[in-house]
Amino acid sequence: MMSLVFPNFFSVPGLPKPGNPFRCLRNKTIMAANTWAHELIDVDYSESELGERGVTFSEIGDGSCVVKMALENGSAAKLMLPSGLITSYKPQMWHGGTMELLHTSVDSREELNEVVIQGGLSLSLSLSFGCDNIDAAEGVLWSPNEWTLHQVKGTPEESIQLQLICKEEGINVNAQVKHIITLGQDLLTSEVTISNSSTCSSFRLTGSVLSHLAVSTPDATYAIGLQGSDYFIRPPFDGEFSIIPPDFVDKKIRTEPLEGEEDDNYKHLTEKLSMIYTSAPRNITIIDRGRRNSVSLRRDGFNELYMLSPGSEHEWYGKYSYICVGHAALLEPIILDPQSQWRGRLQLFNPNY
Repeated sequence: MMSLVFPNFFSVPGLPKPGNPFRCLRNKTIMAANTWAHELIDVDYSESELGERGVTFSEIGDGSCVVKMALENGSAAKLMLPSGLITSYKPQMWHGGTMELLHTSVDSREELNEVVIQGGLSLSLSLSFGCDNIDAAEGVLWSPNEWTLHQVKGTPEESIQLQLICKEEGINVNAQVKHIITLGQDLLTSEVTISNSSTCSSFRLTGSVLSHLAVSTPDATYAIGLQGSDYFIRPPFDGEFSIIPPDFVDKKIRTEPLEGEEDDNYKHLTEKLSMIYTSAPRNITIIDRGRRNSVSLRRDGFNELYMLSPGSEHEWYGKYSYICVGHAALLEPIILDPQSQWRGRLQLFNPNY
C-alpha cells in the first residue's frame, strides 16, 4: 500500500504577501519567493485574487501545499498538491455548524521524521497503453498521481471549482487526465475527464475513485439502496491512499461465497466486507446513526461500485471509523479508443443542509 509521505513540519514561512502576482510563462507559473509554486500551480491570478474567489494556499514542505476552498455559507474542502488527495470536506449542516464527512488518517513516524496521510477522497487509476490485444493486461502502464492546479472558477457565494491536470506524453503514450473538483452549497463533486490523443492506440482504464466516509463506527452505519444488486466478494482494493486494517482478510472473509445478489435494502455494515457491485443504482445513501448523519453518493461513468467496511471491533471515532465507497472499473476495464474522451464522476451530497 502506498501512502503520501512528507517531512513532519506543517508551518513553513515563505508564502507571498497579498498582491504578489503569479507570472505565467508558457504553461509554467511562478509565485514570487516560492520554489514549489511553479510546479504545482498554473493559473494567472494573484494570491489576493484567488482569496476573493474563496481559494487559499498553505505550504507544508517537501514541495507540497494544501489548497482550501471555502464558501460563505461555511462549507469548505481541502486538498493537497501535487498528490491531489482531498483530505477534508465539511459541509454546512441544518443546525448551523459544519461536519467532517471524509475520514483521513495522519500517522507520525518519529524515527523517520515523517507523517503518513491516508484516506480522504482520491483517484487511484491506471492506464495501459500499446496493447496488441485490448483484453490483455500488457503495454505501458501509467497512473496519474502528480497534479498541477490549472484553473479556478466560481465565487464563494455560490460554488468554487478547481481543475487539476496530469499529462503523460511519449512515443506510445499521449494522454491527459483532468480532475475537476467542485465545492457547492450542499455537495462536493469529483469529476474525471480522460483524453486519449493517440491516433492509433486504444488504452484500458482500471481503478477507482475512492472516498473514505467518516462514521462513528461501522456498527452504527447502513447502506441504503443496494437491494437486488449483483456483487462479487474480492480482497480490498489497495489504492495509493487506502486505509485497510492489517488483519482484514481473515478466515470468515475467505470462506464466504464469491458472488451473489444483495437481498438487503438497509444493509448493516457492522461486519468486515470488501465487495464490488456490478448492477448497483446510480445513487445510494450511507446513514450513520452514531453521528445522526447521512450522505448520498451519485455515480456517473463508472459501472461498478466498490464498498469496504473495516468491521466494528475497532475503537469508535478511531483510525478505522470509516466506510470506503469507490466508483470503479475493477472487474471490467473501460476502453478508450484513439482520439476519444471519457468522463466519470463521484458526487457527495449532503442532505442535511
